[in-house]
Amino acid sequence: MRIDIVSVLPELLESPLGHSIIHRAQKKGLAEIVVHPLRDYTHDKRRTVDDYAFGPDAGMVLKIQPIFECFQELMAERTYDEVIYTSPDGELLTQQLANQLSTKKNLLILCGHYKGIDHRVRENMVTREISIGDYVLSGGELAAAVIVDSVVRLIPGVLSDETSALTDSFQDNLLAPPVYTRPADFNGWKVPDILLSGNFAEIEKWQHKQAIERTKLLRPGLIDPKDE
Repeated sequence: MRIDIVSVLPELLESPLGHSIIHRAQKKGLAEIVVHPLRDYTHDKRRTVDDYAFGPDAGMVLKIQPIFECFQELMAERTYDEVIYTSPDGELLTQQLANQLSTKKNLLILCGHYKGIDHRVRENMVTREISIGDYVLSGGELAAAVIVDSVVRLIPGVLSDETSALTDSFQDNLLAPPVYTRPADFNGWKVPDILLSGNFAEIEKWQHKQAIERTKLLRPGLIDPKDE
């Protein structure tokens, strides 16, 4: 998979994309992530990429010209399965959406900034708008990093144990069950006996029951009626 990210502040992406699972995915050749500074595409001597919004609203807006020229250059090199804009009013990022995006070959992500981007980009060039939550950030770089992390870890071969991703929270619309490790008894706080039994069939039943109970308690809106 190749992911191109267009950003006003590419420095914000250096750490999240340069460590841990994302870094290993790139070293293995399973993911290629390239960050493009939007300021490289402006004709302004001061490398300005924003301007005042038309109308009475306060705040600066990313200009259409540098975005258009950047997209033109990238799209001349490859076809993108999705052109994503990070926006608080986009569709909510879910595990199901991450699963879907992980099957794509090429993704292009535009990080929002300031008051937003010229809406003509959204109307004519963006194919998908994604939000990571109902709140506003200073820029879309952190949102882009979250999207990339949630997607890349699902690519086959990225995780050392691929079954690990299948048991994550939200994969089946349930929160993950509790997990424990050694020692089995710490300060009198004991691991549930079932997990020490070696009976994997019964352990799976217990885990599913725990997942349902935790979801009902913490995120009841996720519960499928058939699991009631």
